[in-house]
Amino acid sequence: MTIKVAINGYGTIGKRVADAVACQTDMEIIGVTKTRPAFGCDLAVRKGYPLYCTFDDADRIAAFADSGYVCHGGLSDLLKVADVVVDCSPGKMGADNKAKYQEAGVKWIFQGGEKHAMTGLSYTSCANHISNLNAEGTRVVSCNTTGLSRTLVPLYDHCGELSVECTMIRRAADPGDSKKGPINAIKPVLKVPSHHGPDVMTVKPEIKINSLAVAVPTTIMHVHSIVATLPEGHGLTTESVLEMWSNSPRVVIMHGGETGITTTAEVMEFARDMGRTWGDLHEIFVWEDGVKLVGNNLYYFQAIHQESDVIPENVDAIRALMGTEEDWQASVAKTDAAIAALFE
Repeated sequence: MTIKVAINGYGTIGKRVADAVACQTDMEIIGVTKTRPAFGCDLAVRKGYPLYCTFDDADRIAAFADSGYVCHGGLSDLLKVADVVVDCSPGKMGADNKAKYQEAGVKWIFQGGEKHAMTGLSYTSCANHISNLNAEGTRVVSCNTTGLSRTLVPLYDHCGELSVECTMIRRAADPGDSKKGPINAIKPVLKVPSHHGPDVMTVKPEIKINSLAVAVPTTIMHVHSIVATLPEGHGLTTESVLEMWSNSPRVVIMHGGETGITTTAEVMEFARDMGRTWGDLHEIFVWEDGVKLVGNNLYYFQAIHQESDVIPENVDAIRALMGTEEDWQASVAKTDAAIAALFE
């Protein structure tokens, strides 16, 4: 079975999900949407992805042809030929789009900009793949929540309980976004706790977690400062925690002092050297020399590439909804191998 995947919103996340899906052997891109003819359409055409309009309005659809693009129709036309739609449209449009997907009878995946309450189900590969099997739809949690899950879920699975306090040091905007800030300020999120920690509990409710967040004037990555309290008798050491994470998928551990990778600038330069499109880093980056277990308290830093860590999770979520792979680790291995093969 080849899963027919539609991408609604061919932007920062959508274009990356499209490429990740297109290289899989068990799925294909049958169309991507844009709201209007713009520079992103050129990329879709070069990639060979059929182009559709986000709207069903005839004048909006005709505008693509007027600009020299072949548009195959509106969103409703795309949904007629899709098994599942990955919604990468701007946040807060989810409720309206969900109704369209349900009417069309296609499965749907939203991104972390939408609320868990709207979807009723959320997803990360390592936390709750089984819970998403054959579901009508789900929501891949945000880049920060995905990053937290990658390192916290293995700890919980070992310890059986976990209490976490963390601070999200968030980038102000994506590199291609000229509409956000701050530019010369540190902006605290005054809603306490921030949504990031509690959002972990939508995929792993057993983890007790609170979070704070600040936005800082950088565009390339988020950084997390984490204190995880382990239960008595956890039996772990700093070294065994590092070994645990090194054996976990989509986590990279490097020694800052030895490699010279001591800031997010070097992390992203390392990512660019890997040769992936857009210099993406799907993995969570953990500084080995920033990890220390003192008694029951584990202290560590990790960096998140906000444009790409959720990309492989979307591919795994497709398999979960379609019921084609019950084993999350098998899906992760399949997804990552296909992506890696693009850059060999």
